[in-house]
Amino acid sequence: MAWVESIQKSINYIEDHLLEEITIESVAKQANASAFYFQRAFTMLTGIAVGEYIRRRRLTLAAQELSRINCKIIDLAYKYGYDTPEAFSKAFRRQHGISPSEARKYVGKLKLYERLIIQVTLKGAEPMKYNVVEREHFQVVGIKREFSMADMETSEGIPKFWDEANSNGTSEWLERSSNGTIKGLLGVCAPASNPQSKQAIDYWIAAEYDGALPNEMKALEIPAAKWVVFNVHGPMPDAMQKAWKQIFSEWFPTSGYEHADAPELEVYSEGDPYGSDYYSEIWIPVK
Repeated sequence: MAWVESIQKSINYIEDHLLEEITIESVAKQANASAFYFQRAFTMLTGIAVGEYIRRRRLTLAAQELSRINCKIIDLAYKYGYDTPEAFSKAFRRQHGISPSEARKYVGKLKLYERLIIQVTLKGAEPMKYNVVEREHFQVVGIKREFSMADMETSEGIPKFWDEANSNGTSEWLERSSNGTIKGLLGVCAPASNPQSKQAIDYWIAAEYDGALPNEMKALEIPAAKWVVFNVHGPMPDAMQKAWKQIFSEWFPTSGYEHADAPELEVYSEGDPYGSDYYSEIWIPVK
């Protein structure tokens, strides 16, 4: 359970520094993880992004102050990290549904978010089927797009990205051209290649491909690693989302493995992705 404890340690760090500037790197460091992997794990476990959790907690504390003491809204804005009272008021209304001035007058209801305590329930009712494989480095080719993890852009943007690839023939070409060990289309989650994008991922729609780079395609080198390959059965996207949740909440806490901070793979086989018997896989690099 050391992995869960490290996530909780990072949450405690956030709580102790809510009135200071908090970077993703400093939070991830508390869990001895990369910024990329920590944000993935945090979102899988809690259902919200790290930045969203910080925002909710700050606005919760601000609302509590408004209801307890007579303070200036401009002072609260600066205290909780907003550059202007207008930006603070906009964020406050988005969370609570009322303005700071209305909250001070006890008009309407406030939406308060309590401090997170990670409690993992190890059910084990649905066994997870997986195997461990080791591979040397290999190449995938395809198309990529950057998505923010700060505002949960991935949950809406990635399905749309797939819709585009399916409609313009990219998916069909990749599936037909795949000539590597892994058969099928790949969804690859990797750290953003842009060093300025601290809270983003590069998502690839790709295929394993050995050869010269095809026209209009980009290439990504997947490093040599030990992989845990999870079997996923059921219609997309629910079966895949459920499997990811189970991996982070049940498998990692007791497996003895740690994430190896390399790209993660989703493997989509041929067949009806919405069928009850559809088969897919999740590949996670471990150490």
